[in-house]
Amino acid sequence: MPNDRFTVADSRQLTGRRIQLPAPACTDATRSICDGTALLNTLDGFDLQPRVAIPFTAPIRLSSVTAGTVYVDGPGGRTRLIQFVWDPATNTLYGTTEAFLREQGHYAVVVTRGVLGSAGRPVAAGVRVPFTTLSATTQLDRIRRSLDDGTAYAAARAATGVSFTQGSATTVFPPTDAGLITRLDQRSADPGAPLVSSQVPNLAPLAAGCVAFGSFESPQFVTSDAVIPAVPTGTTPPPQGKARLGFALIVPAGIPPAGGWPVAVYGPGFTRSYFDLFVTADNNAAAGIATIATDPLGHGYGPQSKVTVGAPGQQTTFLAYGRGRDTDGDGDIGDSEGVQPSDRKTVVNGTVVKDEPSPYALVGLRDGLLQSAADNMALVRAVEHGITVPSCQEGQDVPVAKTGVQYYGLSFGGIYGTMLMGTDPHVKVGLLNVPGGPIVDVARLSGFRSLLADQLRVSRPNLLNGGPGLNGFTEDIPMPADPPVTRPRKGAVTLQRYLYQAIWLERSGGPETYAPLLRLRPRYGAKTVLFQTAFGDHTVPNGTAGQIYRAGQLFDRVTYYRNDRTPTNGSDPHGFLADPTLAGRFFGQAQLTAFLKSGGATVINPNPALFEVPIADPNNLTCLHYPQPQSGSTAYPPPAAGECPPIR
Repeated sequence: MPNDRFTVADSRQLTGRRIQLPAPACTDATRSICDGTALLNTLDGFDLQPRVAIPFTAPIRLSSVTAGTVYVDGPGGRTRLIQFVWDPATNTLYGTTEAFLREQGHYAVVVTRGVLGSAGRPVAAGVRVPFTTLSATTQLDRIRRSLDDGTAYAAARAATGVSFTQGSATTVFPPTDAGLITRLDQRSADPGAPLVSSQVPNLAPLAAGCVAFGSFESPQFVTSDAVIPAVPTGTTPPPQGKARLGFALIVPAGIPPAGGWPVAVYGPGFTRSYFDLFVTADNNAAAGIATIATDPLGHGYGPQSKVTVGAPGQQTTFLAYGRGRDTDGDGDIGDSEGVQPSDRKTVVNGTVVKDEPSPYALVGLRDGLLQSAADNMALVRAVEHGITVPSCQEGQDVPVAKTGVQYYGLSFGGIYGTMLMGTDPHVKVGLLNVPGGPIVDVARLSGFRSLLADQLRVSRPNLLNGGPGLNGFTEDIPMPADPPVTRPRKGAVTLQRYLYQAIWLERSGGPETYAPLLRLRPRYGAKTVLFQTAFGDHTVPNGTAGQIYRAGQLFDRVTYYRNDRTPTNGSDPHGFLADPTLAGRFFGQAQLTAFLKSGGATVINPNPALFEVPIADPNNLTCLHYPQPQSGSTAYPPPAAGECPPIR
């Protein structure tokens, strides 16, 4: 594997082929394997950075496996394999392509007779096995086209404008009220339960003419399971309905330029909401930039969540349009519940007595990311349709510009923002802060590992295999610069297969997939982008950020925040653009403002002692810089060494 032998002809697919993997005998004990196989069998090709499995009839000398004896050949030439695992129980060699392959490409796995058996003699025969890579970015591109030609809006019966009213209330407020915003979150599925109140922090200076909350309609391509129903890649996914989404908007003070204030769309992170606009747009209003944000799919808690603005006695309360739902049936609505398929719990007297896996578990965050990217495309088009904020400043209506919309996003917002930037010709300038991919690797190597463990536990069969790894599983997947794993732990190879199949299925919802479209192979003209990554990021690990930049050859557009050289060294620097307790926040905001104000023309180094602009050593984005969660070992390289070794 990969191998076109496991495909069938299908003229409805852009590649002309469709995956057809054999499924085991399907019982309750194997149901997750069968469900996953059925999902993979909807794809029109193999993964873009495939895990290659090469079975031998006897042990081999791993030292004879080199870039010249085992490789993948195809468009762009040869690419070697890295991250080797040898399974002695089956005499199978596993490795991952170092390079990111092209979509709809025809490749071959090549094994030459330069590979030696354990006795030092060449293997009996070389092989060349053809395979076809999948269409990974076309689905989002087709969704975007359906927004532009109006067919998605018509099918969903969705309007294209925005509203700043709810009932008789106009939700536009003076900047003095920006520090008097309270969110009331629906965290329970019980409609009679009280809402949870919290103050919204506002770290942006009062350079605004007004703060506004509004709403718009967006076609929804996901079902209630957070899944986009599979269609052949030669067709466009139809909308399943529409949703009214809330947004927050900060408008600059003063007289707007002709055509209105320039606009930047902000993409919030995982578990976050559009309220984060008030801690990520510090200087935008003073720079003459209006900033607008909406929630990702499944975020902002439940649909009955509300916002209160103003001083006591002068408060206005209105719906926040929360997008979360109790999808697992436990009675609670989490801070990101509804963005991906969920297991189903049966709760009796507060105790979970049964937990069933979703048949769509392998989809993961793929379709939630696709929908979130599409929602931000719809927001961009709402801006282009025309936004005039009523009574924004001194009783005057204030317009924002219809053209030149820019984007910036943090973490999850940087992930779906990369997807948006790669496929939306309407957005040409963007700053992507601390993104990473593929999502499965982000989860297993970070603090989100516990969420992945929950999925592995509920799976049929249960895939938790113990060992030294955190959260009850040890996958034994080497990092790119690590030596081969030659004695994988019990259950590790099965677990690896599951994780790599999840990556394969989720590839169309991964930022690394869209990175080549930014500049390397642009579909709609090269984009002006800037990435920000932080040393030792515990939430989106450095190695996953490096995957994006290698796939798109973007290292010259990467700013590297050296948290290891700051007083906050050792902390998780992931939120440095928003968190005032981290030393890099002021400087990250300064770089963001200069970039947006210049339309992407200006990239400053805000502090050469703490920032590398661009990153000095791309190898630093191949390791973690903190203890390895799948082995529990100490940080590698040691903090005193600081730098990662090159890929072997």
